[in-house]
Amino acid sequence: MKKSFIYQIVGAFILAVAVGLIFGDSASHVAPLGDLFLRLIMFIIVPLVLSTIIVGVTSAGDVKKLGRLGGKTISYYLVTSFIAISIGLIAGYVFQPGSGVDVTLNEEAVPSAETQGVVETLLNIIPTNPIEALTTGSMLQIIFFALFLGIGIKLVGEKANPVQRFFEGLAEIMYKITGIIMKLVPIGIFGLLAPIVGEYGAAVLLPLIKLILALLVACIVHVAIVYGTAVKTLGKINPIQFFKGIFPAATVAFSTCSSSGTLPVTMKNTQENLGVSKETSSFVLPLGATINMDGTALYQGIAVVFIAQYFGESLSFAQILTVALIATLASIGAAGVPGAGMVMLIMVLTAVILPLEGIALIAGVDRILDMMRTSVNVMGDATASAVVDASEKKRQSAA
Repeated sequence: MKKSFIYQIVGAFILAVAVGLIFGDSASHVAPLGDLFLRLIMFIIVPLVLSTIIVGVTSAGDVKKLGRLGGKTISYYLVTSFIAISIGLIAGYVFQPGSGVDVTLNEEAVPSAETQGVVETLLNIIPTNPIEALTTGSMLQIIFFALFLGIGIKLVGEKANPVQRFFEGLAEIMYKITGIIMKLVPIGIFGLLAPIVGEYGAAVLLPLIKLILALLVACIVHVAIVYGTAVKTLGKINPIQFFKGIFPAATVAFSTCSSSGTLPVTMKNTQENLGVSKETSSFVLPLGATINMDGTALYQGIAVVFIAQYFGESLSFAQILTVALIATLASIGAAGVPGAGMVMLIMVLTAVILPLEGIALIAGVDRILDMMRTSVNVMGDATASAVVDASEKKRQSAA
């Protein structure tokens, strides 16, 4: 994300607050700008999710070549992502970052979510009609369909190449369209936030401090406990040695907010400082930069709870499970999407029927949140490389 764009976002945030405070209820006249932005976002979500997840699966490499190494890596990434989203959700309920503000939207603006049991939620992941799932925007069903379609394309092989190329082309088109729409984020923030501040005053901004602190604590807990335990028990590396060794890459990730941009430094640190083999790191780390987003998963969990609390909504256990599943599975194709964190958050909010207006609040401090979550993403990749490499070395020594 370019600095000039970050300045535009921060400027829009400040302007929205100023307009809301000065004009009060009259600030609602700029609401159509926010509505326009939300409609544009909703317009791209379904084709974006479908194409990027299919491409994420099909680009993971040859099924036969992936073999044992790929199975270990992907399984590890999925498990840690699910743990991360769980920690994020727990942190949201422990810190209550969105509580203390009485903000309610019109009932028409926030449709009621149908209450479902856990079993029904899990069964509903499988679409009886994929076309209907696409037309109604059922996120979990779309993700399920995309995953299996991607796997099917890989299994068919050469005969399915035209289908694969079609979705690769569609994904590139959606990346481009998403990039164009993301340029309108400052306008969207202004149109969404100004009316809220105008109606409820400056007090609506105070929970953002708690949100930042909640994510910081969640990141520290995930890194120290999950990664620390993994590298010690599975990677056979002293956790202190590990964190010292990967610190340069984490610093670069913190400053650049880019897992892919940090990849060369991450590979250098894991190979030279942690003793991970070149073969393992060359496979695990690029794959991790594509599908592993533990930091983003932490962020999704806290952000969803924050927005629910902020607007006085409650989440059922089935909705919480839906959040966990979407945040875990959607990460497979999210890495190449412009504004991936925001797009994934909109996907999750849509699935559990929460107000999309909440993204305007978070966007104003997103740079700070992005620094933290990207650092966790990179450390998660490094942890995976150490764990998988230790497993491979153990297997080779036993052979």
